[in-house]
Amino acid sequence: MDRWKGRVALVTGASVGIGAAIAKSLVQHGMKVVGCARNLQQIEKLSAECVSSGFSGTLIPYKCDLSVEEEILSMFASIKVQHQGIDVCINNAGLALPEPILSGKTSGWRTMMDVNVTGLSVCNREAYLSMKERNVDDGHIININSMCGHRVVHNADVHFYTATKYAVTALTEGLRQELREAKTHIRATCISPGLVETQFSFRLFSHDPERAAATYKRIKCLEAGDIASAVVYVLSAPPHVQIGDIQMRPVEQLT
Repeated sequence: MDRWKGRVALVTGASVGIGAAIAKSLVQHGMKVVGCARNLQQIEKLSAECVSSGFSGTLIPYKCDLSVEEEILSMFASIKVQHQGIDVCINNAGLALPEPILSGKTSGWRTMMDVNVTGLSVCNREAYLSMKERNVDDGHIININSMCGHRVVHNADVHFYTATKYAVTALTEGLRQELREAKTHIRATCISPGLVETQFSFRLFSHDPERAAATYKRIKCLEAGDIASAVVYVLSAPPHVQIGDIQMRPVEQLT
């Protein structure tokens, strides 16, 4: 990770859970991290914790709604002015709403598509352009995917969410191919976790907190730090190594 010291990373959805763990880990490794989310206070608190811990990097909070393209473009413009641009883009932001295919609300489907697919794609495009205009040839784009991007579970509440994650799988491979065609050494990677103990289920099943809590009690789940460690592993790979997708589950998880 030494080559990343002092360089700039963008981490979306950095206020809680996996995103917060990734942002903290990269700061610990000496990177300058722009952490964005709609909730700025939680990132500001995390930034203060990084300072008090004596980490060599810095965490810069930025408020951004990734369902709004204008806000994403404004964020990248601000990063360009203040930090020249980004070298690493980690698309972690995502959400699931309990909107089945047969009975779900169109508005819920659109919200998931806007954040999980379109917002991620805008960030990928703008990250590449930021690297290209500064002749950064060793940058990295990491999409935090899900095991839902590789199989369909028997749960109608997450079927549309699963479709968005299948899209992330395809988009990442498409991105890898386009980066090769562009004759660049910028790399693209998916990290696809299974069940991680975060606020994810509590948000998905906000109408049924007991069901959400039970999700994490059935087995020993992954922790947010496990995914942060996977990010560090990916970024630590030698320049000639392309890691396409890391699929990781709790040992006890069946599917």
